[in-house]
Amino acid sequence: MAGASSVLEDGTVLSRIDRLLHRLEAVLALVGGLAVFALMLLAVASVGGRNFLNHPIPGYVDWIEQAMPLIAFIGIAYCQRLGGHIRMDMIVGRLEGRALWAAEFIGTVMVLALMVLMVWGSWAHFERSFDWNAPLWSRDSSLDIRLPLWPAKLLVPLAFAVLSLRLAMQLWGYARAFLSGSERPVAVPLIEDASTVAAREAESVSGLDESAVRGGG
Repeated sequence: MAGASSVLEDGTVLSRIDRLLHRLEAVLALVGGLAVFALMLLAVASVGGRNFLNHPIPGYVDWIEQAMPLIAFIGIAYCQRLGGHIRMDMIVGRLEGRALWAAEFIGTVMVLALMVLMVWGSWAHFERSFDWNAPLWSRDSSLDIRLPLWPAKLLVPLAFAVLSLRLAMQLWGYARAFLSGSERPVAVPLIEDASTVAAREAESVSGLDESAVRGGG
């Protein structure tokens, strides 16, 4: 399973590229969060319209379908950078040093190969939906209010492409750590133990308490 992790930074080229990519990932994750918030408002408006005006928002389900890629896929690279995806650490968690980085490298290669195939397949799915000569450039649409489906289908290969870039960055980081024998490499998620996580949370809460005291004084 996934644990808390941290990503170290320094002045190397790898770390600078990692931070640049992370900015893009953070923007995409923010867009996904805004999509969730927008759907919440849409649900409130639709239910309120049905109960009080007897007129729900037309195409409510269609808009939900359009927003699903934003919610499900757009933030996966951000989560990968932080090591937040579900993983089994029963074996890898017992490894250290070069053995650990070799295992992480092999696992990341397998995931990257899968994601390259996913980019290829999802892009082909988008191409089947998109047509420059069709109305709204769409060969297919939603059932109710006829929204074009190609924007939602385009988001999937784009999100997978960003994830592939993140995986390539992590391969670089793991290879660099394996060759150098570093115990704390940059640009890869370092899983923290429970005591470190607890200490960090306590430090965070303590900082909030101190700020509250200063503000009250």
